[in-house]
Amino acid sequence: MEKLDLKKTDRLFYSGKKGRWDRVVVPPMQYLMIDGKGDPGGPDYAAALGALYPLAYGVKFACKSEGSDFVVPPLSALWWSEDRAAFVEGNRDKWQWTAMIRMPDFVEPALVEEARSATITKQAKKGEDTSLLKVVRLDSLTEGDSFQTLHIGPYTDEAPVLAKLHDRVMPEAGVTFGSPHHEVYLSDPRRVAPEKLNTILRQPVVKL
Repeated sequence: MEKLDLKKTDRLFYSGKKGRWDRVVVPPMQYLMIDGKGDPGGPDYAAALGALYPLAYGVKFACKSEGSDFVVPPLSALWWSEDRAAFVEGNRDKWQWTAMIRMPDFVEPALVEEARSATITKQAKKGEDTSLLKVVRLDSLTEGDSFQTLHIGPYTDEAPVLAKLHDRVMPEAGVTFGSPHHEVYLSDPRRVAPEKLNTILRQPVVKL
């Protein structure tokens, strides 16, 4: 059985060039999503990922049993704040987020519910908290016209890259902010040194 690998079939949306903001048009995609707020280094974000990943793999195994296997795509997240300067200033306590893992188009809501039930049962038997598994949702995201770049280095070093986008690239293109800032984490921070982390930074935009 050949696995679908969205990083390969949709390579444009998982690649970029450091130091260059490219303009791309992102089609609708569906994701498993969970919402939260606060510092991504805090316990709430970690707990959200602790629900998101098991469900994503539960969906994968359910699809595999039906003959449609896929590689679980990288973690990604939407970030926003009432004060957009919070990103440039690194004021993480003001950040709001939606942690996400993309799902192939053939994943249906009924299959997600089947995987959710199986995952909750499995974790409950281990005495684990399953409350967040119950709030992960399957939803569609339409970003459309966007600027995208590859950031290499620590997440905390993104601020100057985003400042360039906000203060120069977007004004020169005659656009402003559309939907929230999107990051796609191509590297696993548990296995990759901070200076070698690869992250796609994406900002959906609309005309002024």
